[in-house]
Amino acid sequence: MLEKVVSPRSYENNMMTKQSKEYIRIAAVFEAAKGSIVLITGFGLLLFIHKDLHLVSEQIVRHLHLNPARHYPTIFIDVIDHITEPQFLALALSALLYAVVRLVEAYGLWYHRKWAEWFGFLTGGMYIPVEIYELARGVTAVKLTIFIVNLLVVALLGAELQRSRK
Repeated sequence: MLEKVVSPRSYENNMMTKQSKEYIRIAAVFEAAKGSIVLITGFGLLLFIHKDLHLVSEQIVRHLHLNPARHYPTIFIDVIDHITEPQFLALALSALLYAVVRLVEAYGLWYHRKWAEWFGFLTGGMYIPVEIYELARGVTAVKLTIFIVNLLVVALLGAELQRSRK
């Protein structure tokens, strides 16, 4: 019987491909989570469409144990006071559109579609300069975590796109 001889290099490339596919599936779950959170938030916004938004915004600030007299809670309450119903609907529609895009990307990444890898690489890469700017303004754990996770996803997708070209 003839046995197929597998060179160490082809075995290593095959293993890297399996490992990178697992990482891409993790990225798909991450994108699906982002889309789901925004979708839930968008539907949550629609629940408040005919409510007293000023009262709701004050309740949110109190629930989060924030001082309503501080700078950021005041900005939040002021923005909510001046938002119109069409603007509110536009926010909800924007959230829906963003969620659909993220969920479609997650589907494509899960099933290892090349278009999804390109899309994820390009859209994730767009955020990197903004994230660097935000880190330059002040490092927080949240900003740093978002930056690192996004950088890892972009690097992973870039490496996979490079590997598939060879």
